[in-house]
This record gives sequence, structure tokens and C-alpha cells, in this order.
Amino acid sequence: MWIKVLHDNEVRIDEATAARLIREQFPDYSDDPIRALEEGTDNAVFQIGQRASARFPLRNVDAEVCRDALRREASALDELSRCCPFPTPQPIGVGRPGHGYPMHWAMQSWVAGNTATPQGLSSSGGFASDIAHLIAALRRANIDGREFSGSGRGGKLRDHDGWMATCLQQSEAILDVLPLRRLWQQFRALPAAKTLAMCHKDLIPANLLVQGDRLVGVLDGGSFGPADPALDLVAAWHLFDASRREVLRAQLGCDDAEWWRRGMGLRAGDGSRVVLSGHTSRHGCARSQYVGAADYGRRVRR
Repeated sequence: MWIKVLHDNEVRIDEATAARLIREQFPDYSDDPIRALEEGTDNAVFQIGQRASARFPLRNVDAEVCRDALRREASALDELSRCCPFPTPQPIGVGRPGHGYPMHWAMQSWVAGNTATPQGLSSSGGFASDIAHLIAALRRANIDGREFSGSGRGGKLRDHDGWMATCLQQSEAILDVLPLRRLWQQFRALPAAKTLAMCHKDLIPANLLVQGDRLVGVLDGGSFGPADPALDLVAAWHLFDASRREVLRAQLGCDDAEWWRRGMGLRAGDGSRVVLSGHTSRHGCARSQYVGAADYGRRVRR
């Protein structure tokens, strides 16, 4: 089975090739069944029994550059695991290129659970409290004098002007983008956060695991690091109705600037990223982006 192509420079890997690399380089897992999971935007992921997963980067870069990036991700995962109150994957090792796949790849421990979705969870006060507990715990981690890396989400909103323009233009067939453009003009003018905090940086539904309506696992923590504390609030806009968002906000003690403006601004950029990459139906992003924009619009008109 081939993983769906999402990028112009994408490397393709099928289940048979992945299984061959895993069994040759990590023989302790040679008897475990291997199956492809639903693709992400950056990695093809294969489940290895109930013990591990293998993540093969999709974007074609130099093999050594890829290896260094995977090592940094492993270090971030290790740091995340020390402060995260919920289970997270642990690094197992870095695999080598082979059998036509040109880059290094990562082996991680498996965390069991079901992918979180707004359906059935949007009105869960327990799940909202779990997410607030998670964000608060990460914010308490020692930043050790580090600064924002300067790339990706979590810095100044206006740095994303070009990306937002592209996303909104290509979303015109499925969204009424005019009110979103107007809101973005307000968001981008906001000052940056006065202080940074340690953030997961990608708390979208696909990276949150649940059993029933409680959080049991946090995935894809390889970007854990300093950022605008509002960044991890995207989980609230992805997942919860207005009442449950207020539960989360109260537990975290967010002021208006962090919650309504920077938090919603970062959510707008994140939602547009997912819409453009074709994952709207999977995460319900188009709907949640509208819900957040509507709530913000009502707030500023008061």
C-alpha cells in the first residue's frame, strides 16, 4: 500500500519496504505485525504490534540533515516526557536509509488510545480539564533561557502573512474567507507575548489520544520548545464548545490578549494550514475555525 502524496518533493514508501527496513535494523521487532496508519502531513507512520511505531519523513532532504533533525526530535521527546503528565512516545532509535528509501527514520514506543475528535468530546468538561492540566504542566517546564527558534508557529503573527494569504485564497471554494481576512488584520497587529513558555506546538486532535472522554496520550512532541504560551491553546479551538473552552480558560487563567487575540490568531493560522493540506474532514478544522471566529466576533462587538 502506498501512502498518499501530499508534497511536491515527497518520498514514497510502502508497507513492504517499511517492514523490511524495520525487521532488518531492529530485529527485536521482527515477529511483530506491521501496518501503515493514516498518513500525516510530514511522516508516514507504521504501527509495529503494540510496542512501537516507525516514522518515515515524507519530505525529501539530505540524509544527514534528516538524521540531525531526527536526533533533535528525539531530544525534544525525551524532555517532553519528563514534564508531561500523560504518556508520550519514547525514542527507541534512528533507522538508516535502504531499499530505495533515501533518508533516516525514527523508531518510537507505542502509546495506545483513540484519536481525539470534536464529535463526542466537545462538551466534555473532564477532557477540557485534562487539556488544561497538560498545557499548564508544559508551561511549568524550565525554559533554561532559550528563545523561540524563529521559524514555524509560536512567534509573531505577522510573520505568517504570506502563508495566510495563500491559505485563504485557496480556501475560497469551501469558506467565506472575507471575515477571516478581516480578523487576521486584527490578529497580526498584536504585540508578541511578553514572556515565552515551553509548548508542545502542535496540539491538534490527531496528536491527542483518548479513552472514553479522558486524555491518555500525547503524540508528535518532537517540536517541544519555547514559544508564545498561547500557541497550545489551539487545542481549545479545535475541540471544544464555548462552555468547555471557558472551563479550560479558567483553569489556565488566560487574559483577553492571550485567549481571544493571540490564541485565536494562532488558531486561524493553524486551521488554514490544515485546510490547505486537505485534512479538513479529518479534524473538522473548517467548522472549528468558523466557530472560533464567530465567538471572537461576538466578543469584540460587545
